[in-house]
Amino acid sequence: MDWSNIVTRLLKVRYPILQAPMLVISSPEMVAAVSNEGGLGSLPVGGLSVERTAELIKQTRKLTDKPFAVNLFAHDIPKVKKPELARMSEYLAKLGQQNGIPYQDQAPETLRFHSYLDQVDILLEEKIPIVSFTFGVLRDEVIQTFKSKGVILAGTATCVEEALLLDEKGIDLIIAQGMEAGGHRGSFLFEESPPLIGSFCLIPLVTEKVKRPVIAAGGIMDGKTIKAAFILGARGVQLGTAFLASTESMAIPSYKRTLQKTSENEIVLTRSFTGRWARGVRNKFMTSVDKSGIAIPAYPVQNSLTIPLRTAAQKGDNKDFTTMFAGQAASKARSAGSSEIFRNLVRETEMT
Repeated sequence: MDWSNIVTRLLKVRYPILQAPMLVISSPEMVAAVSNEGGLGSLPVGGLSVERTAELIKQTRKLTDKPFAVNLFAHDIPKVKKPELARMSEYLAKLGQQNGIPYQDQAPETLRFHSYLDQVDILLEEKIPIVSFTFGVLRDEVIQTFKSKGVILAGTATCVEEALLLDEKGIDLIIAQGMEAGGHRGSFLFEESPPLIGSFCLIPLVTEKVKRPVIAAGGIMDGKTIKAAFILGARGVQLGTAFLASTESMAIPSYKRTLQKTSENEIVLTRSFTGRWARGVRNKFMTSVDKSGIAIPAYPVQNSLTIPLRTAAQKGDNKDFTTMFAGQAASKARSAGSSEIFRNLVRETEMT
């Protein structure tokens, strides 16, 4: 099978297979393993400080001399609504107390949010060759700055309208994210009611409308689904859930175990953890917040409010009070090293 195409040439990789950037899950070790196998590892730094961004890039560089992408969150920071924040913080403290999980009330003045605008210089300084982004579109001046330095840009779209806007902006690769995808929806034109278009519909719709190469994401877990994405017109694929249970994944043990025995009916959309629509395995926290009737602050405010509870839960390997983001085919996740998972994906595709 000849894997070479416009995507492999643009990214300077052997296979047009991208590992999805999963914040607090994708480690430098995972990113490097995929890149070393000839795919494109993706390092998530959305919402992180400049210092932490630089640290993660340096850690990854120690593990690979191959290209890897760095992923940004291209959204604006909303104003904090203090009454809304206070109600949610009070509720989370009570929920933690009821379940034996310590929680410190969050005051507005203690919250600090980092913008992707602060991270641009460090990516240029580190000569990152590929920058992907989600939750929005980079500002025009940022796009031009990256372009002037030869950086390849990849943006996420969840519908044709978003894909057309990315195409118009000159973004090199368009990641078409079907509703099956785990984690946050990349929607930015319809945030309140995000498009829920399945990959099998979205991929051909987007490829027929845009000039740029399309990367398929959502529900892709094995050789058959990779091949299907190519048949539908995608020139590359992006997989996240396939690496969730890997050795290099930073998911807690109970999260990894749950993935492989969960039903697709238990994998739902929620705003409870971060304030932004995301797909994951239903658990006690998600159910409690969704049923509370309390207004959920926008991302990243809710995300910051829930971090103390989630961090405490992760230390205790408590899957009921932390995010278990996953795609609809999560039960197919494999417990193996990321390199082995990647090689199996290539082999399965070639045999299909």
